[in-house]
Amino acid sequence: MKFGVSTFVWVSPFNTASFDLIHKVKDMGYDSIEIAVEDKDIIDWPKLKKLADEVGLGITISGAFGAERDIASDNPEFREIGLKYIKDCVQIANEMESPVFGGPIYSAVGKTRLISEEQKKKEREWCIENLFEAAKFAEQHNVVLGLEPLNRFETDMINTGDQALSLIREIDSPYLKILLDTFHCNIEEKSIPDTIRKIGKDLCHVQGNESDRGTPGTGNLDWQGIKDALDDIQYTGSIVIETFGAPSKELARAASIWRPLANSADELASEGLSFYKKMFLS
Repeated sequence: MKFGVSTFVWVSPFNTASFDLIHKVKDMGYDSIEIAVEDKDIIDWPKLKKLADEVGLGITISGAFGAERDIASDNPEFREIGLKYIKDCVQIANEMESPVFGGPIYSAVGKTRLISEEQKKKEREWCIENLFEAAKFAEQHNVVLGLEPLNRFETDMINTGDQALSLIREIDSPYLKILLDTFHCNIEEKSIPDTIRKIGKDLCHVQGNESDRGTPGTGNLDWQGIKDALDDIQYTGSIVIETFGAPSKELARAASIWRPLANSADELASEGLSFYKKMFLS
């Protein structure tokens, strides 16, 4: 099992001036850093890869999906922007040797409405059309797309593992799988371990977040059950802490982060890693 931590824990948006995090994350004992790509053009990617290689830190890539990156939007321009963003991030993931690019790739975060069945059908068709193309592109670059269900307060499209499975099975590509974030699962699933077992080989990435997005091990998640389920499916990917220490106004609004989630970002990351090692390596 490998452990990672997201740049969201410390900074938003991550940029070249944030590269001191590479040394910090490595010194804490993590195996990888998850780069949240809010704006690809403010990051010197070759310099980042060189630095990560020098210290021996892996990189995974995750996405940030605002309204203009919505491949299921009724605005065709936004659908085009969203698909291009996914392809850009897949190329980045390939260059950074990240095995996955993950996030709510199917829609925009914060898109929550009660809509007609006809509108739902249209949006799903747009989503599937773009995911087909995205999955083909991901295959060409040997990167797996991780489709992440979000809780009902952040999306109205994919909230559960069952919904995610239904969508990826329509695409039917080995390069489109599922990313589970245990924070969202804690809201939407009857049983996180049962969901993990049901997804099985289609689980490509885990963001192991606490029930309140605070330090792992301090909330009410069934971590032992999660560990047992991951063992049962022989999961060999990473477990990553993704929470928000200094969110931008846009990110705070999207994720409803209104208060500090720990005494400090450093404390959350270091204590979270200690918990991961105790739970998953014992």
